[in-house]
Amino acid sequence: MDILVISAGLSQPSSTRMLADRLTDAAVRHLGNHDQDAEVTTVELRDLAIDVTNKLVSQYTSPALERALAHVRSADALVVVSPIFNGSMSGLFKMFFDLVPPDDLAGTPVLLGATGGTPRHSLAIEHGLRPMFAYLRALTVPTSVYAATDDWGADSTLGVRIDRAGADLAAVLVRSPRPERVDPYEEVTPFSTLLGG
Repeated sequence: MDILVISAGLSQPSSTRMLADRLTDAAVRHLGNHDQDAEVTTVELRDLAIDVTNKLVSQYTSPALERALAHVRSADALVVVSPIFNGSMSGLFKMFFDLVPPDDLAGTPVLLGATGGTPRHSLAIEHGLRPMFAYLRALTVPTSVYAATDDWGADSTLGVRIDRAGADLAAVLVRSPRPERVDPYEEVTPFSTLLGG
């Protein structure tokens, strides 16, 4: 299994990357329970920030950005984590996925995560990230993980939630291999046929 991790943390080290790593570790561990191996690649969007902006304003695609977008297309699953700013995903996270054509993620299992300073934004995944990935026709796993600053304490349930999310992703990968992509425009019906002529 090829798992691609997309972390949109801006600092280094970041709690966003820490959550991404822990979610991935949980998924890999649960895949191992099903005798499945996983190869993990992590993309730090902070390293592609200028490339993403250049692509949006000039249409120039750097080799590094092209590799990242190609890996999004080919990965068996994604683990994506964004910091929450002003109640929603980060601009860099959104801009990167604005570059992904909808068909590239069709049927791809995606585990969603987010980090923030306060528990007040815990629904940001449900009203921001999940609808975006639904539009991209990805298969988001049921359990998502939001980690506020206080969740990193010893008495938190964060570890339990991370384990459950990892188990969800592993279960989807084991039960439902990614479907073959079908081009909906491969066989075009002539317009005259549509008009009945």
